[in-house]
Amino acid sequence: MTAIDTIRLLAALAVICAAAHGCGFLFGALRQPPVIGEVVGGILLSPSLLGLLAPGARAALFPASGAVTSALDAIYQLGQLLLMFLAGAELRIRAGGRERRTGTIVAAAGLLAPFAAGAGIATLVPGVFSGPAGSTVTTALVVGLAMAVAAIPVISRIMMDLKIMDTAFGRIVLMVAVVEDVILYVVLAVVLGLARSGTGHPSGLWDVVGTTAVAPTAAYFTAVSLLFFAGSLTRGARLFRRLAGHRANIVARQSPVAFRLIFLCVMVLLCLGLGINAVFGALMAGVCAARGDQGADGDGPADGDGPADGDGPADGDGAAAEGGPAVWETIRQFSMAFFIPVFFVLVGMRLDLVRAFDPLFFLWFLALACGIKTLSIWAAARLAGEDPLFSSSLAFALNARGTIGIVLAGVTRQAELINDRFFVVLVLVSLVTCQIAGFRLSKAADRLRTATVTGPRRQLRGTRADR
Repeated sequence: MTAIDTIRLLAALAVICAAAHGCGFLFGALRQPPVIGEVVGGILLSPSLLGLLAPGARAALFPASGAVTSALDAIYQLGQLLLMFLAGAELRIRAGGRERRTGTIVAAAGLLAPFAAGAGIATLVPGVFSGPAGSTVTTALVVGLAMAVAAIPVISRIMMDLKIMDTAFGRIVLMVAVVEDVILYVVLAVVLGLARSGTGHPSGLWDVVGTTAVAPTAAYFTAVSLLFFAGSLTRGARLFRRLAGHRANIVARQSPVAFRLIFLCVMVLLCLGLGINAVFGALMAGVCAARGDQGADGDGPADGDGPADGDGPADGDGAAAEGGPAVWETIRQFSMAFFIPVFFVLVGMRLDLVRAFDPLFFLWFLALACGIKTLSIWAAARLAGEDPLFSSSLAFALNARGTIGIVLAGVTRQAELINDRFFVVLVLVSLVTCQIAGFRLSKAADRLRTATVTGPRRQLRGTRADR
């Protein structure tokens, strides 16, 4: 980079950070998820607005190619990895008894029906969604994922703000979101592996075999993805604790934050070596590190504040827990101050609302995606014995696609599996569904906060004013 490139990069980052935090603050003041404001900040800086109003200024700040563009792309990738690292730290299932029964039924219905509907539609009209590298199979799987995905980080943030995280409702919502997302992450890992193999881009270990036949390629990526996820979930926390607590680990003693970031990098490199997309390494690194800090392989953070609320290890590996809450809070603060907001602004800047936005496409996909998922979850909850308010609240909450929907749009567009029109629609649907979920849950928060299990049906006991 030349001195001029450095100046332009610093100016671009200053403008991006100001737009991210300024718009995030405004949306937060309106009781909307700040992430929506951050993407809107990117839209303001995109070719659709700044490019039309001041094309010269935008070209000077955000050139189409060159060192500045490459640096922004690198920061985009780092922001995405840190986002998934923190999202992984919140993956946990704490529901039990009747809550687990309701959650299992709702997860099955909320996953299978939307996924099948999306895959079926994409099979009938693949050209509507597919990008240059997309095939009938990969397009069907991606559209199915887009219909079924739920966003744990955004749902968690909404429920934290409404103080319904540590309730029966909150536990069921998070259980369903975790189950759905783990399954969908595995499917997406397979899809991205299939798309990358045989394209001339490195796809890890599978390059050694050198075949592009669909059957063995699909078998490899399915097997390696399942093994990676299963191994991380069952052994990852224990491995992290042993590494963090080992007396020879001078990095963990010197800087626990640095050790967790190194662990993140190693997990990402392992994924890339196997041919799995990097975001899954970051996701499982967060899962392993957070559970390792808590000292229980099967437990995640105690509430929506993430790993910072966990207890120390139960097996005596003191270094793993030393300063645990402060360590995670430090990672969260610098990630949320710079990398993650910049990531969301850059997502917004990639939305071409002038040439790639199709309002009719957006409206019918939004109605179809929300309609199918809402109906399937509501029916499943009613079948499990929940009352209408609880069932409809579950349906609206689990419709929020948010950050995970945006990541899905970003990685599939980078892999050229989807076209620009569908990319724009996916991002906008992710934002709109978050707003809908936040509005609906805020109306029912008081009654959901006092929900209790008292018999064959869940009784919602609100205040006298609610009744």
